[in-house]
Amino acid sequence: MQIQTQLSWSERIAEMICQQCDGEGYHVFPSERWAYVQGMTLMAMARTGKQYGKDEYVSFMKRHMDLYVQEDGSIGTYALEEYNLDQINQGKNLFELLETTEEQRYAEAAHLLAAQLAGQPRTSEGGFWHKKIYPFQMWLDGLYMSSPFLVQYAKTFDRPDLWDEVAHQILLIERKTRDPRTGLLYHGWDESKEQIWADSVTGCSAHFWSRAMGWYAMAIVDSLEHFPIHHPKRGTIIGIFERMCHALVRVQEQDSGLWFQVLDQGFRKGNYLEASGSSMFVYAMAKGVRLLYLEPHFRLAAEKGWQGLTSRLMEETEKGVKLNAICHGAGLSLDRDGSYSYYVGEQIVSDSFMGVAPLLLAALEMERLP
Repeated sequence: MQIQTQLSWSERIAEMICQQCDGEGYHVFPSERWAYVQGMTLMAMARTGKQYGKDEYVSFMKRHMDLYVQEDGSIGTYALEEYNLDQINQGKNLFELLETTEEQRYAEAAHLLAAQLAGQPRTSEGGFWHKKIYPFQMWLDGLYMSSPFLVQYAKTFDRPDLWDEVAHQILLIERKTRDPRTGLLYHGWDESKEQIWADSVTGCSAHFWSRAMGWYAMAIVDSLEHFPIHHPKRGTIIGIFERMCHALVRVQEQDSGLWFQVLDQGFRKGNYLEASGSSMFVYAMAKGVRLLYLEPHFRLAAEKGWQGLTSRLMEETEKGVKLNAICHGAGLSLDRDGSYSYYVGEQIVSDSFMGVAPLLLAALEMERLP
């Protein structure tokens, strides 16, 4: 790809995000409520600002967070009683705001989200339900939504018991969803085995969805970053992360360096090389190598994946960076049965922040590798 500018990839992607929100002043975010994709995007923007000394990107995050966080610390459009792990994710930005402004409202908002997790419905072994409306179900997605927030909350407010909680959640879902043959993790697990998508013996869903494993991979590296080195489960978490990354490398498509929507099904009819999961794996492996959670040879997999993203799925247009082949969304429910045809049949879009935000995170980590 011919590069026409001296800006880094992450700066160009951040500019595209600004333009999508509002080219005249970046005031309008394409979301009407406190939401997990918006939270991930704002976090990526703030990291870009800090990494490249561009205060406007940090201000972008603060401006949009302040649309929701009220003076008393309440959060507009958020309802604790939903007990929805997705709603925790945007709260990760509160710690940056609290550190830089020392405004108490950001601490109060963090306490509110932590209160949700204290009362989150649980499986018999203490695993967080993904949502109140999904009884006895754990999804890989939920680990990214909740664990990095909770571990940073533990660090910020001196709650060492919450490090134990995070370790328990990470290790429990890996034990319940890991396939011993491939080393890959199923998207979800239903303890009750009542759901249409759940195996009658294991309770697991039927397939390995790329983005679900991407959420989990990011959850681990982002949580470990704030874990104390003396925690007794830290080494175990690092170990399962490396074991999982070996499994991901085994299903990495060799020509492109990318990962399939359904990870282990190769070029089966309908399957495709998907942008969001691939970006998440590049991010997690690059960060894992940088922080020494992974052996150095995983850098090659990250670099190959990044090359695939830039050469195969990204374009530079007059309007900026364009990202293609993003799965718009997928889940597990009565009408989302977790079958192969379901995952490959979901809408494929371009430029959705569901893919662009992890792409920006991946770019930032690739640019930090020595």
